[in-house]
Amino acid sequence: MRTLVMGVVNVTPDSFSDGGRWFTPEAGIAHGLELLEQGADMLDVGGESTRPGAIRTTEDEELRRVIPVIRELARSGARVSIDTMRAAVAAQAVEAGASIVNDVSGGLADPDMARVVAAMQVPFVVMHWRGHSATMQSRASYDDVVSDVCRSLTERVTDLCGQGVGRDQLILDPGFGFAKLAEHNWSLLAHLDVVQALGFPVLVGTSRKTFLGRLGVPEGAESRPPAQRDAATAATTVIAGLAGAWAVRVHDVASSVDALRVVEAMEAAR
Repeated sequence: MRTLVMGVVNVTPDSFSDGGRWFTPEAGIAHGLELLEQGADMLDVGGESTRPGAIRTTEDEELRRVIPVIRELARSGARVSIDTMRAAVAAQAVEAGASIVNDVSGGLADPDMARVVAAMQVPFVVMHWRGHSATMQSRASYDDVVSDVCRSLTERVTDLCGQGVGRDQLILDPGFGFAKLAEHNWSLLAHLDVVQALGFPVLVGTSRKTFLGRLGVPEGAESRPPAQRDAATAATTVIAGLAGAWAVRVHDVASSVDALRVVEAMEAAR
């Protein structure tokens, strides 16, 4: 099965990647339509920054940011995912036209999320998570990151299914960059097959992450800025495609679409 491309639509003023470029509803909608033209299979709309150190926005503000964008993109025929940790936002987003819930906390941040997702019967992306952005990097300690992440995700699956979420709704995300140091991210990327072996679709979200910005940069020097990390991101897209990932979540859609065309052509020639 072809790896899908999920285009990122950040309607936030403080995203690590695009710094509020798509903050207004009009800009967010236009950006989403542009990503569709570039070949995105779906769009992930988020109204709360989850960059390291970010402070949470209010529920009302998150709703104000995402609902008009989701409604219009869904009306345009897009398959839309809502990137949220709040059950109330997830519910209203699905009512507005979203068909996937992508929760970076895997249902841990809001005790109502499992009940809401179970009732709505939509696919649910469960990410490995160790706390909110303000403190998560202080928890980046593992005995064996691949084993620890897989064990944690398995525990989340058991808990969510116990709360009525169907196994067939679940998509797993190892959480690149969330409570992870560079070496943890590289280990997870090198062992995506182990995550795949858990038996669920896997979403890979490495796009423009800091560990890619450190590549080729001398010790002590500034990382390359996010917009200069798209070639490295496309390389990780190839790795994800070869591993059989369900989808990659990316900011620059065109480069990842091309990268996956390479994977498809090579696989077809085997």
